[in-house]
Amino acid sequence: MRLPDWLTRPAPAPHVGPLDTRHADALAEIHASAFARPWCVVEFERMLADDHITADGLFVTRKEDPAGFVLSRRVGDEAEILSVAIASGLRGRSYAGPLLAGHLESLAREGVRTVHLEVEEGNARALAVYRRLGFGEIGRRVGYYLKPDGSRATALTMSRSL
Repeated sequence: MRLPDWLTRPAPAPHVGPLDTRHADALAEIHASAFARPWCVVEFERMLADDHITADGLFVTRKEDPAGFVLSRRVGDEAEILSVAIASGLRGRSYAGPLLAGHLESLAREGVRTVHLEVEEGNARALAVYRRLGFGEIGRRVGYYLKPDGSRATALTMSRSL
């Protein structure tokens, strides 16, 4: 007996692609699984409709919903990464690096020359990815992040040239 083509066809390779307002629900769900203070669907809709926002998603299945995302705000030839998140079931599988690398390529195509970000100093996985991609620490913001237990964590500010 022959299996249907859709069962035997190999899964598509993970790829990075642009996001739009259709993806707001999926992004809000991923963000809520990753952050103590999640953004709502309306916030994502507004950002995804903003001409100064570059939004890229990680697609790892045939579904149209992203498994991760990165959003940046562009001003002139600079951009700030606002948020990066991978769906909870896919974290730790080395998807963040390719997602961010694809996003940096998108920013470069849009004329961005310098990218900035903030990351909690205790987020070793994120720091390792950012450093591998060439980001360097340029400052600290003590007590910047509110943690779920009410304590505060220091943010490292990082940047890199494209």
